[in-house]
Amino acid sequence: MKITLDNYKSLAWDKMDNLIPCIVQDKVSGQILMQGFMDQAAVAKTINTNMVTFFSRSKQRLWTKGETSGNTLDLIDISTDCDDDSILVIACANGPTCHKGTTSCFNQADSSDFGFLAELEQVIADRKGSAPESSYTASLYAKGIKRIAQKVGEEGVETALAATVKDTEELKNEAADLLYHLCVLLQASDLNFSDVISVLKQRHNKS
Repeated sequence: MKITLDNYKSLAWDKMDNLIPCIVQDKVSGQILMQGFMDQAAVAKTINTNMVTFFSRSKQRLWTKGETSGNTLDLIDISTDCDDDSILVIACANGPTCHKGTTSCFNQADSSDFGFLAELEQVIADRKGSAPESSYTASLYAKGIKRIAQKVGEEGVETALAATVKDTEELKNEAADLLYHLCVLLQASDLNFSDVISVLKQRHNKS
């Protein structure tokens, strides 16, 4: 059930002394970022401010994630499980979530395939503005969007040719090149994979 200001008081608050565990999941990668606890005031503040807020058991007060570090969590969606005694928050992380400087508070050695795409996208985004000689990605940005678009076209043709001759190994390599350069092109245009996925979702809903 989606949690709103109209229904959050109906959750099973009495099961655990008015505190409900909350798992935060990254919107893009699907990675579990952290777990905390929310009371009713934390849920209300999270919804009202669109910034994920918990009840800190150590500080005995409301605590908005990132209020000190600046590594906030922007609320995308908040819902409860079938028993109304656990909360799932979908969020966009502004920087590392863990106080140890890692993306997640959990040691997830191998991210999912789509999670890796999110990590790659972030690395590519971080290269914008870097010195051209520091990396191939930075050198692409320096050459401008026309050159980046040209590379996408070249890799698209090479991918198609590999498929035509049924060279699966080459197809995998060329498809990887195409996906990488497409990500650079999107970033250079101030877009990302989420923007593309949103369009696919809209089309899927209409089909």
